[in-house]
Amino acid sequence: METTELVQWIQKLLRDKNIHGFYVSTAWKHLRKEILKEQNSECQMCKAKGKYSEATTVHHIKHVNKHPELSLTRSNLMCVCKECHNELHPEKAKFKFKRKEPLNDERW
Repeated sequence: METTELVQWIQKLLRDKNIHGFYVSTAWKHLRKEILKEQNSECQMCKAKGKYSEATTVHHIKHVNKHPELSLTRSNLMCVCKECHNELHPEKAKFKFKRKEPLNDERW
């Protein structure tokens, strides 16, 4: 797929609120598998801190929604563990805990 065609396709997916379509595409699945193999399924962020964690996610350094032309570019991809990916995307955390204000003043 040429870059122009790729960008147009991703922009359409974004407009249709169906970016999931990109992540289930054959091109992405194939490249993701290659990146995990090349980086030994090792979290690159943990590795930079001197520790090992198994990577389960391939992260786009420059996000797909802002840089669709880089969505299938190897140099824009890195393996990360679930914890590091959650740090990179706090807006996607499944559980957001907010401290609730008490309903009334506590008086002992």
